[in-house]
Amino acid sequence: MQSENNMYNPAKSYRALVLIACTLGLGCYTAAYMRLPVVPLFARSLGIGTFEIGIINSLYMLAAGGLSMPLGIMSDRLGRKRLILAGLLIAAVSSFLFAFCQTSPQMIAVNIFAGIGLAAFGPTMMSFVADFSPMTHLGRSYGWYTMAMYAGMSLGPSIGGLVALWLGYGRVFTISGIMHLIIFAIAMFAFPRRSPQHRKRSPKRDSRKIIRELLGNRPLLTCWLVTLFSCFGLGVFITFQPLHASEQGIGIGNIGLIFGTQALVNALARIPFGYLSDRVSDRSSLVVWGLFGYAASFAGIGLSTSLAMFLVSAFGMGISMGIAFTAVGALISELAPVDSRGVAMGGYNTCIYMGMMLSSLIMGAVAGKFGFRACFLITAALIAVGALAFSFVFKSISVQKRALSKSS
Repeated sequence: MQSENNMYNPAKSYRALVLIACTLGLGCYTAAYMRLPVVPLFARSLGIGTFEIGIINSLYMLAAGGLSMPLGIMSDRLGRKRLILAGLLIAAVSSFLFAFCQTSPQMIAVNIFAGIGLAAFGPTMMSFVADFSPMTHLGRSYGWYTMAMYAGMSLGPSIGGLVALWLGYGRVFTISGIMHLIIFAIAMFAFPRRSPQHRKRSPKRDSRKIIRELLGNRPLLTCWLVTLFSCFGLGVFITFQPLHASEQGIGIGNIGLIFGTQALVNALARIPFGYLSDRVSDRSSLVVWGLFGYAASFAGIGLSTSLAMFLVSAFGMGISMGIAFTAVGALISELAPVDSRGVAMGGYNTCIYMGMMLSSLIMGAVAGKFGFRACFLITAALIAVGALAFSFVFKSISVQKRALSKSS
């Protein structure tokens, strides 16, 4: 029988583990995001009102974001595999349950249940990627994994929409559940029984002490903050870009092209910029430049009046997100101790979902009062402020390191 040390020999298993992570991420997010455009339409077909549909969607994000940190703690305690399997199983069951929903409370309950599954899966998988990656390969690992994840997020709604058109809403939920079960089976047999960092058992520290330690980690908190601001922007783009483009006379087909450009460029940019982040001396510099590019692209979308301007801005947005988000994920893994990586990634995922949820709530009022252009420009300014704060914190850390090296 192969020993655990051989199982986790980086030279032999690194590529296999990247393949496992990418397969699970692509499959899970494709299956989960198949439901996103269909749930509101299905709810409308049941006679559920617009306000209640908004509650159904927001509670999904709230559950996924609010439970990411506690379930991240559980993945540090119980092991990655148990949480991955639990998340996939919950996602499968929730998909099947959707097909039987007839009322608003039923849909709310099932969507919250689905959010729990995503909260169990998301941060645990990102922690697993950091577990098996050498520090010299963190950037490329997150580049490959987040590309697979983002590809699933992009493919899922397209597949779900086509299945709903051809076969009806119920079949979307059934196919989503079957896909989750297939990924569950792959994870059951392919996912390592014990994560690489657990080859040697170490005493488990008190969870409260770990959380206090992380909340005192200023660089980590800054990474969470810029993730919140960046995903606030992503939520604004997803929610209001179609309306803004429509006001400028852009047709529905070209609005889809704008979305597709951003999604495709964002996904493909993750790999080269992941490799680049492993080669630069300071990953934080990539985050800063990526965030400023993201802010400029966002302002460009707000100022766009033609399809060409929208496409150029969407292209820039995809490139800059690929630079910043890949480097942020690798930075968080570097900043968090091994036994609290799940909590750190849980906080990262919480900021993603909360940022997207808050953007719809807050910027809807701004857009209604001042217009979509102001909505995008204000969001661009928030992202730029986040970039400045990030730069200030990490520059002060570099100065402290240089001072320490001179004194020693």
